[in-house]
Amino acid sequence: MLYTEIGPERLRSLVSTFYNEVFSNDILKPLFANSDRGEVEIKQFQFLTQFLGGPALYTEQHGQPKMRMRHFPHAITQTAKNEWLKCMHKAVYSLDLEKDLQNKLFSVFPKLAEHMVNS
Repeated sequence: MLYTEIGPERLRSLVSTFYNEVFSNDILKPLFANSDRGEVEIKQFQFLTQFLGGPALYTEQHGQPKMRMRHFPHAITQTAKNEWLKCMHKAVYSLDLEKDLQNKLFSVFPKLAEHMVNS
């Protein structure tokens, strides 16, 4: 399980670094204009914990993830997806992990990101 290999502290670091990138990205930042960053980070941590094989924190707090449906109000283009992946790439490869584990972790995100594209 990736969650076990990474651990909650490194996952928190990933989420924090990721959103530092997102909130400084001219393409992605507008998608979060009406969002509370702290709340967004908590939900992302909960989702990724569950997505990576850890406890079902997201489902316990918010119900089934249904991420595509939850993101549908936002116009997510291929360009936005690519920028999202760049931000996640920076975050993943900033973690103090072995290269193989970084590669393994990052490999789960392209399919997820593609699933969110709706425009």
